Amino acid sequence: MAANLEDQLIDKVRALPPNKQQEALRLLDTLASGATADPNGTSLDRRPIWEIVEEVNAGLPADTWDSVPTDGSINLDHYLYGAPKQQP
Repeated sequence: MAANLEDQLIDKVRALPPNKQQEALRLLDTLASGATADPNGTSLDRRPIWEIVEEVNAGLPADTWDSVPTDGSINLDHYLYGAPKQQP
């Protein structure tokens, strides 16, 4: 099975134009190294979203969130489209 898979990979790579072969090589190098990056070489952040939000918030002034509505989830249509406000 492994040889068959290798043959399939080789056939597909040979069918690619040279620029796509380079892209495939970079992707395979990334996969082989265990690094977390997309095919363009951009590093991917694997932290939970709440850690990223906390990091972003840490650099903001304290009053940044004062102007954000607290009823945004229930009145999303109001804030996005101007629909009448719902009761909280």
